[in-house]
Parts: sequence; structure tokens; C-alpha cells
Amino acid sequence: MTELNYKAPGTIVKTFMKDDSFFRGLRGPVGSGKSVSCCIEIFRRALKQEPGPDGKRKSRWAVIRNTNPQLKTTTIKTWLDWFPENSFGNFAYSVPFTHNIHVGDVELEVIFLALDRPEDVKKLLSLELTGVWINEAREIPKSIVDACTMRVGRFPSMKDGGPTWYGVIADTNAPDEDHWWSIMSGEVPMPDHMSQEESIMLVKPDNWKFFVQPPGMIEKKENDKIKGYELNSDAENIQNVTPDYYPNIIRGKSKSWIDVYVLNKLGTIEDGKLVYPSFREDVHLADEEVPFAPVTVYIGLDFGLTPSAVFGQKLPDGRWLILHELVCFDIGTVKFSELLKHEIIKHCADKDLKIFGDPAGDFRAQTDETTPFQILRQQGIQAFPAPSNDVGLRIESVETALNRMVDGKPGFLLNKSCKSLRKGFLGGYHYRRIQTSGERYEDKPNKNKFSHVHDALQYLMLGAGEGRSLTVGPARPQVANAYKNWNIFDRSSMNRRKKWDIFRRNG
Repeated sequence: MTELNYKAPGTIVKTFMKDDSFFRGLRGPVGSGKSVSCCIEIFRRALKQEPGPDGKRKSRWAVIRNTNPQLKTTTIKTWLDWFPENSFGNFAYSVPFTHNIHVGDVELEVIFLALDRPEDVKKLLSLELTGVWINEAREIPKSIVDACTMRVGRFPSMKDGGPTWYGVIADTNAPDEDHWWSIMSGEVPMPDHMSQEESIMLVKPDNWKFFVQPPGMIEKKENDKIKGYELNSDAENIQNVTPDYYPNIIRGKSKSWIDVYVLNKLGTIEDGKLVYPSFREDVHLADEEVPFAPVTVYIGLDFGLTPSAVFGQKLPDGRWLILHELVCFDIGTVKFSELLKHEIIKHCADKDLKIFGDPAGDFRAQTDETTPFQILRQQGIQAFPAPSNDVGLRIESVETALNRMVDGKPGFLLNKSCKSLRKGFLGGYHYRRIQTSGERYEDKPNKNKFSHVHDALQYLMLGAGEGRSLTVGPARPQVANAYKNWNIFDRSSMNRRKKWDIFRRNG
């Protein structure tokens, strides 16, 4: 029999392979041996399959990847590195790509499918399988995972003894925080915006397990500031990569890229240029929840079927606190206005409010004579169009606040609860790359799930006068006498006794 030398490159990988759960997920940094371990696991399970009536250990697996190019250049290449044709039989390069392995009493059929080919998706839904390997699962929707769980455990048939083990294995780099993997693994709470039906689908069954490998590098910090990165002595598969592998791949990369691919942290990576390159988490993101202050609350609104609202306050010294966000999906203005009213009552009903929205919301739709601003007024919410819809001016109004320092403190502080805004600042809100040989990008931000809440932030800033200060100079601040000497470090002015320690830490 052909000899195959493999040793699990770390404790987490070994535990992952020995586990018999129906679904097993392995998350790790690049270079941690995830894909190889899944290749070996397929063959190991084939070896452990009990022989059928004919004495053969039969099993059939599907291997899926999100696109055909990635399937051929990455997944299949890794597979053939370990199971070359000269030792394990010819590989069929016609669609669907298939490797039939006959070694000793083992008969293993491995079918490779790409989800960007409709015929491959149709094929997956008709297969009788022992198991499925989902390669780079962060790029695979939950609906496909559910389809995979329905197709396993069906080969070999029960008349031939049935499968000794069956199920789904998956590997991935760190996904986004709102990805099904992140939620089902228990690393992030269930999002508030999800319906009860969607939430039920993301509850982890008791026969699912998720495994997390150590990061390839760890952060070097000084006074809570990141000063660099160093190799992690606990990283897995270190013995199979060059000593300078991780130090080399982080060169010229953004922090969000390093977080996802090297530090194995949940996050978002977008192929584009940041809209706000001045944003820095260690400067502009609060460590703890920031409460509302006794000053005017500005609210910015973006309409459409993915409406959003952003709540912010400008302190007497000119600093901005962005305190709360409301991000909705697939709802109309009527429902959004009801949710907005609830959020206002919950957070700032006793505050002076100034609300500004997308100027386009003041125009009647062709199918309805009612504008979004009129719908808001029906809920008792008095909102006005922002003074401009110029994209450049809107972006610059936020960028100016990001670059502002007040007495050595940042002029813009984002509450930790504003997760969509944070992800947008880190790359979700970006200029999309134009497919050319050079570094060219579109001149307007990409419209995606992060753009709507950032549009709302921009309308807030414009409505509060940040845009005016860019074109005609700063306006004289009109601060109520009662708040001129208000101390943000002392919550007694809000009839509370605790100090605002958060401002001492975050500026």
C-alpha cells in the first residue's frame, strides 16, 4: 500500500481530526495546516470505513469551494500534493472534477465542486455522500451548509453496511462577526436585527463543534498601543513554514488584514481603498460604552430598503461622540420610522433632538405620494433634509472630525456598540478597485451593507454644521449656558454619581 507520512501540526488540529462530531469546523491563520488536515481527514475516514459485503471500504466525498478558479488553483492543488496521480490513480479534469482512489481495500471517490457553477450546485443537491469538506467556509452561505448536511450519511447504502462515520468538515480563515460561523460558534451574540426564524437557524446543534487554532503572530503593545508583531511560539504548523513566513506576509498589509489572516481574529477584509484612512481603532474607538451627555443629540438618516440611523453628540469643546446606530435590512420607511421612534424613546427622549436625512428622501416616489420625511412626521419625528448630498463634501465632513484633536484628545470617538460603523471604517466602506493592471479605484464609495449607515453618519455631520465649516469657515458654537462649564468627567450633572472613567482612557 502507498505510504503516507503525516503528523498533525498541532494540538488543535489533532483534536479536530480525532473528534467524531457530525459537523466540525477548524478556524486558523494562513499557513496553519488547515486545508492539509482536511485532505488527510478524508482519507483517514476512508481507511476507518468498515468493509462492505464485498470486502471493500467504500466512501464518497464532495469537496466544495466558492469559485471554480479557487477550486482548481488552491483546493485541488493541495489535494494532489498529498494524493498524486502516480500513486493514487488518475484525476478526472472534466466537470465535475473527480479523483477515484483504489488503494488496497479502500475505494474512495472525491468529487470537487465550485459554487459559482450552477451545474455544480445542482450536482451537489443530488449526490449520495459519506461526507463533505467545505474549504474556506467563510465564503460559503449557510444555505449551502444546510444542503451539505442533507446529502451526507447516504453512502455506502445501508444494504452494504452504511457509513461508519458521516458528516461535514470545514476549514476557514477568520470570518466576519456577523457570519453564520461566528454566531454558531458562540463567539458573537445573535444580532438584534435578525428575525426569530433566522435566529433559530443559527443556534448551534449539540453535534456541531468549532475549533480555533492559535494566531501565527501576537501583538506587541506599549501603553495599550500596538507597536508591532512577534511570532507566536504556540502557533501550529510552524515547523512546516519558513522562519520569516509570517514577518514577510504582514509587510505592507493593513491592520484588518493582519487581524484576519495572521492573528485569527474575526473581521472584514474588502478589496478596495479605505474611504477614511485617518480612522484608527486605538484612537477613535471607545474601550467601553459611552453614555449620552446632557447636550443636543444629532441623528443622521439614510432611507431606502436598508435604512439606517446614527446618533451623535457634539460636546462643548468641539469633540464628537458617535453613540448609537440603528441598521435595518429589507424594511420600508414606515417600519423604520417605528423602530427609530423606539430607539429615540429608549436612548434620548429627554434630549434636544436635531434630525437630518438624505435630501433625496424629500422627493415623492413614483408609486407613492408620501415622502420619507412625511412618514417620519406621522410618527412625531421632525426631520429635515441634510444641507447637501455632495459625496465629497459628506466624506470630508467626517474626515475633518477624525483628524481633529482637542487639547490632545481625539475629536471623534466611536462607541463600541456601533459595530457596523466600525466595520465600515476598517474597510467595509471602501472605494471598489477597478479591474485594470494598475491601482485604480472608483470615485464613489461602493454601495454595500456598510455604505448606508455611513451615509447616515455623513448626513448627521453635515446637518450639525461640519460641512458648512469646510466651505465658509467654522460657525460660532451656540452652547447653552447651562452646559458651558459641564464636566464630561463628572456624571453628577446627569444625577449620577459615577465618574466618566471612559473619557480618561479614550480622550
